[in-house]
Amino acid sequence: MQVKILADSACDLPKSFYEEHNVTLIPLKVFIEGNEYEDVKNINPKTVYDAIRRGIVPKTSQASPLTFEEIFTSMAENNEDGIYIAFSSELSGTYSTAVMIFDQVKEKYPNFNLTIIDTKCASLGQGLIVKEAARLAALNVSKDEIVKDIKFRCEHMEHLFTVEDLDYLAKGGRVSKASAFLGGLLNIKPVLNVEDGKLVPIEKIRGKKKVFRRLIELMKERGSSLGKQVIGISHADNEETVLEVKAMIEEEFHPQEIYISSIGSAIGAHTGAGTIAIFFLNE
Repeated sequence: MQVKILADSACDLPKSFYEEHNVTLIPLKVFIEGNEYEDVKNINPKTVYDAIRRGIVPKTSQASPLTFEEIFTSMAENNEDGIYIAFSSELSGTYSTAVMIFDQVKEKYPNFNLTIIDTKCASLGQGLIVKEAARLAALNVSKDEIVKDIKFRCEHMEHLFTVEDLDYLAKGGRVSKASAFLGGLLNIKPVLNVEDGKLVPIEKIRGKKKVFRRLIELMKERGSSLGKQVIGISHADNEETVLEVKAMIEEEFHPQEIYISSIGSAIGAHTGAGTIAIFFLNE
C-alpha cells in the first residue's frame, strides 16, 4: 500500500498540490479582525497582504488538535501507514500537538504506523521536502527510504530570505523597533536564514538590487551542485520581483528546475508583504 504523506500549510504549497498528489493537508489557523480562517482551505494569501497594507496585524495559531485526531484516527482505522512532514517546532506548536495526539490515538490503535518528522524548516524549504516525499510515495518507495530522504533534506535545506519592510518584523518581535526605524530611513534590507529551525538574521544590505546580488553570492557559498537541484522561490505578493530573482538564478546556476510558490497566509502573516525567499540544498 502507498505510504500516505501529510503536510501542514506552513509548507506554502498551493491547494492544487494536495489534491493532485494525494497529500493530506493540515491547515494552520489565521485570524483577521475577529474572523477565523483555515490556511489554504478558505483564505487566499492576498487577503492577508491586503490587510497588512491597511495596517491590520493578522494573528495565527497552530493546527487544531481536533483536525489531527480526525485524520490520525481515520488512518488508524484504515490501516494506513503515513509520514507527517511538520513545520519547525521552533516556530510553531503544531509539531508538539501532532505528537501528543498521535500518542493518544496509538493507545487505542497500537498498530498505527505513523512517523512524525520535525523538519526544522519553513515555507517552501519544508515544501520542497513534501514535494519530493510525495513523488517517492507515488512510486511506491518504501516508508523507510522516504523517511531517510526526508531527514537528509531537512538537515541540508537552506532558507535565504529578505523582507520588504523591517517595521513589520518589528511588530512580530523579530527585530528591534529602533533597527526597523533606521532600516526604513536608510533603505536597509535584512538577509535572514533558518538555522536549526529558528529565524536568524545574517546581515543587512542597503538597497534592493544589492540584496538580491548578495542572495546569489550566498547561494554560491552555501549551495551544492545547484545545477542538479530543484530550487524553490517563494514570495509574498511580489510576482514582478520573483521573476527577476528567477532570471538571476537561471543565469548563474542553470538548475534542473525552479519552483515558485506564494508565501501562504500563516507564514505571510509574520513576514509581511513583499518578502522573497530562496530554498536549496547545501553540502
